[in-house]
Order: sequence, then C-alpha cells, then structure tokens
Amino acid sequence: MVPPGLYAIGHPSPDDPVLVTANYKMSYDIVRQALAGRSVWLLVLETYGINVWCAAGKGTFGTGEVVRRVTSSGLARVVRHRRLILPILGAPGVSAHQVAQRCGFSVSYAAIRAADLPAYLDSGLVTAPAMREMSFSFYERLVLIPVELVLALKSIALAGGALFLLFAISSGRAAALSALLAWFGASLTGIVAGPLLLPWLPGRSFAVKGAVAGLVWSALFLLLSGGNQWNILVKSAVFLVLPAVSAFYTLNFTGCTPFTSRSGVKKEMRTAIPAMGGALLLGALLVLLGTFY
Repeated sequence: MVPPGLYAIGHPSPDDPVLVTANYKMSYDIVRQALAGRSVWLLVLETYGINVWCAAGKGTFGTGEVVRRVTSSGLARVVRHRRLILPILGAPGVSAHQVAQRCGFSVSYAAIRAADLPAYLDSGLVTAPAMREMSFSFYERLVLIPVELVLALKSIALAGGALFLLFAISSGRAAALSALLAWFGASLTGIVAGPLLLPWLPGRSFAVKGAVAGLVWSALFLLLSGGNQWNILVKSAVFLVLPAVSAFYTLNFTGCTPFTSRSGVKKEMRTAIPAMGGALLLGALLVLLGTFY
C-alpha cells in the first residue's frame, strides 16, 4: 500500500491537473510511470491496497473517500481550478454530482488504462472512443492465470492430499492415483482451460462454461485412466463431480473479467453453488454405491 494523500509528480503548479488513483502500489506506480516527465498532482485515495476497479465495486474508491481526501489534503488551497480526473473503472463507486455538491470539485473520467493518460491530457482532456474500450484478449486472460494458480494452489494441494489418502485406504494405491489425477485435472481445467477458452465455451454463465470444459476433461480422464473397466455408477460420478470442480474454479474467474457485475455474480452464485454442491454429494454417493455394485 501507498499512504493516501496528495502527491506531486514533477513540479506541478496550481493550474496543473489533479488525477485520482487508489493506494494499491501497482496502480500508483503504473500511473506515475505513465505520467513520467509531466507535472501533475496525484490524489491517492485510501482503498486499503485494493486496485481502482475492485475498490469501486467494494465502495472504498467511492464518493465519500474522494470528498474526505480532497478535504484532508487541503486541495482547494493547492490548486486554483476545481476539477478531478478519475479513471473510468472508478466510476461505479463515485457519484460525480455528489462530489461537486460536497467539496466543490467537478469530476471528469479520463480513460480505462493509465497508458492513455498522456494522450488524454494532450488532447485537452478529451476521451477518445478507444480509451473507453476494455479488451480481454487471449493474452490478457493468459497473464491472469498464474495468479489464479498461486491463489488456489494451497487448497488444491490439501484437498488432493486428503482425496489420495481416502482412496488409498479404501480402494488401494491405483485408485488413489486415479482420484488424484481426476482432481488435479478438473482443477486445472477450471483455472486454465476455462479462462483461455472463455469466448468459445457455450453459455453466458461462467459456471456453465466451466462445467462444459469439465465434461470434456471427464471424457479424457476416463480414456486416460482406463475407465472402461468401471461400472456405470462410478462413470456417472465422474461426469458429476469433475464438471462441478471445473465449474467452481471458472466461476471464481469472474473477479478477473471486465464484463461481469457484482449483482450478476451474486445471482449466478445463488444458482451455481447449490448445483455444484448437489453434484458433488450425488457423485460421492454414486462412488460409494459403485464400490459395492
């Protein structure tokens, strides 16, 4: 985190623009880098180390914090103008007219990416159409996957270890290795394949997209592990449990995307989480029955 407050980049005068960002250090550093060689004021809000977009959704990059930071920094005594320049992704948390009413500063939304700030400033504070567009290309999805893997690695390893021990005790080492392969494959399918194939997987729901990818992995798993020798109950369990695991991790990816909303994610979770839980319970029951079939 960066301490919130008013920062000078270069040697700004009272007439130079005031830009607003979060106190997430990466956001702060990217903005400073984009504005290197210029003289501007940078007002850093207290978002508790959360980036602009996520903090706007949580409310910490919000109207109240903008007003508080303008007041506590004495900004009105530092600059002669009364304009704040905010990132577009901060708009969900900020009511521009309330900011103007409460502290006297108008709000302008510049661009989505900090890299566009120089062009925005040079054009007389005009936002070009391209500055409003958020892409989410294959590469942009790819660079997010290592972070998702690191965040999920501990829980995947712990659950995989417990699964291995359970099957090793009940069904032997070969069954334990198969269960471990199934678990890791389903997890990676949801974390890696789901996001990378996002535009081409059917449906709008992330859980459905992950489940479809999980169904493909289920079929591959049966081929790789010699599942033709298993009875119908165990095979049915595979097609219930593995897609549910993949769906969970792909659903988790909603927080990384530029086209989901907080209310939409909550709505999807209310339907998807019980469905996943039901599939897991039914799958476990089928495996148990399948051992005595």
